[in-house]
Amino acid sequence: MNPDEKSLFLDAMEDVQPLKRCADVHWHPSRNARAPQRVDILQLDNFLTTGFLDVVPLATPLEFRREGVQTGVIDKLRSGKYSQQASLSLLRQPVEQCRQMLFSFIHQARQEGLRNLLIIHGKGREEGSHANIIRSYLARWLTEFDDVQAFCAAQPHHGGNGACYVSLRKSAAAKQENWERHAKRSR
Repeated sequence: MNPDEKSLFLDAMEDVQPLKRCADVHWHPSRNARAPQRVDILQLDNFLTTGFLDVVPLATPLEFRREGVQTGVIDKLRSGKYSQQASLSLLRQPVEQCRQMLFSFIHQARQEGLRNLLIIHGKGREEGSHANIIRSYLARWLTEFDDVQAFCAAQPHHGGNGACYVSLRKSAAAKQENWERHAKRSR
């Protein structure tokens, strides 16, 4: 690059601010990726509750499905058959930080039309350990999102009982796209 080009480039980039990076969130690009629509998550009210917590025993695997979700969907989720489009690590984070990170993560995933997520919360060896407290809060928080249709413990290669798969409801645009694709086949 010659000095004039470098000067032009530096002038053009003068007011550019670097993006904030969060080392604990990983977006996995897909071949069907759409341009993300950004909404300022700070303006949204974080409705995730903290208060009193029933600790989920370590022997009880995390699992949830909304009414109407087919058992085949939860079976495929449990066996890790859906590719993970994004992941979030909550390892060694304070409860309030985990609450904020999860809220932002789920909202951003919805904005980008993602359906299958992996959340790593860690494994605790004792009922009252920090990892099991986070795991127990996660079990509560995920049910508080209307868009979470199911979640369950991950396969060992994704973290086993220290992680969970999350399935989000299909967006209206994805439903329309799916309907159009299947309508073309039936013609």
